Amino acid sequence: MSSSADSNATRDPAQGSPAKVSPPQGGDSVPLLTVDDLRVSVGDVHILDGVSLTVERGTVHAVMGPNGSGKSTLARTLMADPRVDVTAGTIALDGRDIAELTPTDRAAAGIFLGFQYPEEVPGVTMLNFLRRAMSARKGFEMSVLEVRLALMDWMTKLEMDPKFADRYLNEGFSGGEKKRNEILQMALLEPDIAILDETDSGLDIDALRIVSKGIQTVRAERPQMGVVIITHYQRILDYLTPDVVHVMVGGRIVASGGPDLARQLEKDGYEAFQAVSAN
Repeated sequence: MSSSADSNATRDPAQGSPAKVSPPQGGDSVPLLTVDDLRVSVGDVHILDGVSLTVERGTVHAVMGPNGSGKSTLARTLMADPRVDVTAGTIALDGRDIAELTPTDRAAAGIFLGFQYPEEVPGVTMLNFLRRAMSARKGFEMSVLEVRLALMDWMTKLEMDPKFADRYLNEGFSGGEKKRNEILQMALLEPDIAILDETDSGLDIDALRIVSKGIQTVRAERPQMGVVIITHYQRILDYLTPDVVHVMVGGRIVASGGPDLARQLEKDGYEAFQAVSAN
């Protein structure tokens, strides 16, 4: 469900400094992300129908469901896509209601969205893009040298070719390279919570292993970071074991459980859960 408009709506940190964001209201005892009874429409279509979930610091949540179940709409809503109309419910980051925050402010506050289909941006190098985005996230202007050093360090950790730093953002990249670039951005922006929208989409087995290893590398450096993985399939969860698995059908979370729930879905499919949603 990503498009160039999605990118513009959620990558505003690279376009200028965000409005000042007040400090978090919570602490370690407050959940990192709380979504309560979220109801959302896009145009005249009602898509999310009372979604609730709570993500604690350092945990991995997987949101699984068939096509059209509302998974990507949930991701877009968390990043304040302007095409999404929230009709009811609340979203709180570290105990603070973020309903009024723009995409830029949400990114500055610590939310990262990894796209299912990362956009190519001709004429903008990765280095320049990341300098703008990192400056917006940190709240002060970073020098080219500071960003390049951080970029080279993380490229080494993620086993990426340093020549990518001077290439235009995603232009000419393979599907796997685009997804690795998303993980690189996640590492450098140091979010409190990362929403990964079908990061496994279009990846072969080798690329999936490499991207998953990159996510684990970032998590090792930032153990308090929460992760929400949106996916159709079990396969990425073979590398990134979730603490909680949610099944979304018909715009609602109809079941939650541990890793075994994902394996059940892989074996039996969504049919039984679709029956629950219909009731």
